[in-house]
Amino acid sequence: MATHAQPSSRQDWRTLLRAKGYRLTPQRELVLRAVDRLGHATPDEVLAAVHQESEAVNISTVYRTLELLEELGLVRHAHLHDRAPTYHTTATPAHVHLVCRGCGSVVEADPKVVEEFTDRLRDTHGFGTDVGHLTVFGTCASCGA
Repeated sequence: MATHAQPSSRQDWRTLLRAKGYRLTPQRELVLRAVDRLGHATPDEVLAAVHQESEAVNISTVYRTLELLEELGLVRHAHLHDRAPTYHTTATPAHVHLVCRGCGSVVEADPKVVEEFTDRLRDTHGFGTDVGHLTVFGTCASCGA
């Protein structure tokens, strides 16, 4: 699994982008701030948040920006629903996503909760698990009651 820097401030974002030959353009900064603010968000949700600050950004710019930011390790995606991928910042620690099929709530769980499972996959199948993309669907305590 690739290891990425985990910038948490605008200065860190600028430094990482410059080191890779990119600039922190206003559009990139708007997208990064939206992902930071929203937690887990689809590209459409990111666009809606960006539009609160600027109408000058369109959906194709959001998709291109999210793709670039993921390549640079500033955001990552997971599949939390049967729709578009959901993006979140890498400034937060790696986590497993627990998604309730009843209410749609998303819980971020420490990767240690699946460590025995991922260790077994590695030992039995030689398979290294990218825990940050791992999403477990089920029913939360509230919906199960």
